[in-house]
Amino acid sequence: MEEKKRRPFYQTAAPDRYDMLSENARRLRREMTLAESLLWDELRRNPYKLHFRRQHPISDFIVDFVCMEGMLVIEVDGGYHQESEQMMDDESRTRVLNNMGYTVMRFTNEEVEFQLPLVTQKIYDFIIESGE
Repeated sequence: MEEKKRRPFYQTAAPDRYDMLSENARRLRREMTLAESLLWDELRRNPYKLHFRRQHPISDFIVDFVCMEGMLVIEVDGGYHQESEQMMDDESRTRVLNNMGYTVMRFTNEEVEFQLPLVTQKIYDFIIESGE
């Protein structure tokens, strides 16, 4: 009998918070924005057979998308990310993720909605160039 290929398991949040974050992540997957839905549709059918996760817990955060093999986090930012307090929170979050070894790419809702081929090509180019 052929052995089934298993994907690696990634529990990337602290065990005492993982269940709560996972529950919130499931809710966020059901309530994705238009831009997140458009990008997810593209990432799921990518020509490079890369594996992406959506609304995935890492540390104390739920990231919009992650490619674990490429150590790439992708965030789709709505208008409120331009507010000064949110910008500081985003910078702090990015620092934490960078310190964990992730690269964070940020795109606005508008970039995803109106320049989706360019956005996805930037994502694939980064992963391929980084040696995924």
